[in-house]
Amino acid sequence: MSEEEESIGRVREPSGDEVLGIVLRKEGGGKYRVYCTDGNKRICRIPGAKKRSIWVKRDSVVLVNPWDIQGDEKGDIVYSYSQAETEWLEDNDYLGEISEFL
Repeated sequence: MSEEEESIGRVREPSGDEVLGIVLRKEGGGKYRVYCTDGNKRICRIPGAKKRSIWVKRDSVVLVNPWDIQGDEKGDIVYSYSQAETEWLEDNDYLGEISEFL
């Protein structure tokens, strides 16, 4: 392992229905427009329990959990990646087509 991977520690990877996305813009009312790796643009929110612990800004890479109903249009932001974690995801080909937005 290189020094960079050791300094990052463990990077949270998508599991189950979760997809990676990049925040395109804030919509207001605590909602964000996110372009996801599955090709969908979703309106996402941060769930109440995580609202104070997740900080999201434009061009942040986030982990999105699509809703069961209207999953192609809406979802929850469950994790926000740091710059070092984003670089690790890009190096390991997790970001796919959304890397052009970085």
